[in-house]
Amino acid sequence: MSREPRERKVLVTGASGQVGSALVHNAPPGTELRALGRGQLNIGDAAAVKVAIAEFQPQLIINAAAYTAVDKAESESDLADAINAQAPRHLAEAAEAIPGCRLLHISTDYVFNGRAAQPYQPSDPTDPLSVYGRTKLGGEHAVLGVLAERAVVLRTAWVYAAQGKNFLLTMLRLMRERGAVRVVADQKGTPTAAASIARALWRIAELPAVHGILHWTDGGVASWYEFACAIAEDARTAGLLSQAVTVTPITTADYPTAAHRPANSALDCRASTASLGISPEHWRTNLRSTLAEISHS
Repeated sequence: MSREPRERKVLVTGASGQVGSALVHNAPPGTELRALGRGQLNIGDAAAVKVAIAEFQPQLIINAAAYTAVDKAESESDLADAINAQAPRHLAEAAEAIPGCRLLHISTDYVFNGRAAQPYQPSDPTDPLSVYGRTKLGGEHAVLGVLAERAVVLRTAWVYAAQGKNFLLTMLRLMRERGAVRVVADQKGTPTAAASIARALWRIAELPAVHGILHWTDGGVASWYEFACAIAEDARTAGLLSQAVTVTPITTADYPTAAHRPANSALDCRASTASLGISPEHWRTNLRSTLAEISHS
């Protein structure tokens, strides 16, 4: 007589955020999911993390929690460090105490300085320009230093979703209010839907031999200006804007910010595509899907 397979126990932190919500929504069958937002677990509290993980005994932890206010981090470096660098160490140390437990940790394109002419590969030297980038790099080092072959760091970029705080929703609001926006045209990267990142993470969960640093974004490369132009065009098609919007390109110098950002933060995802056996959709395709989700809600 055969037994029913046991559910895989997965703990997700940052479950109320963009990627966390997508992970919960897209959890595969056979997953016993414990989804914890900031209100349920303060990952900056090492003792609380240890208790939560020891009590649940997960086979997998996915850390979708992060301090992502890039400019604010310049004046809140201690808080950014606590969430982005120290908290991942707490998670890794708690996971280390559970035999076979893996940790999937989300990082960022902002660990690079953006001076490269080509998309960055996982092995390329890091050189973050901001507190945000430095603290996220600290989290990478903590996770890989503690767990080694039981950890995956997934770097991604320019994350957006139908909810939360992100460039897409900010642009939609400004376009409705003003009918015109000015957007930086000399910073390149890849807009990436949170659902796309969740898909990659759940795929990694199925492949226990995968470890180390992976890159995952949607396909293609764009500037913030090109992203905004696409939002204006596709949002009007989706019925989210009632009239055409003027999008004017500006330079980084025209729009000074507290944090320095890389001019080219495109990530090379070819190794990840080969390892995971899946390919990302083009960013414009996922933008249209997200706009349709907003429209239907």
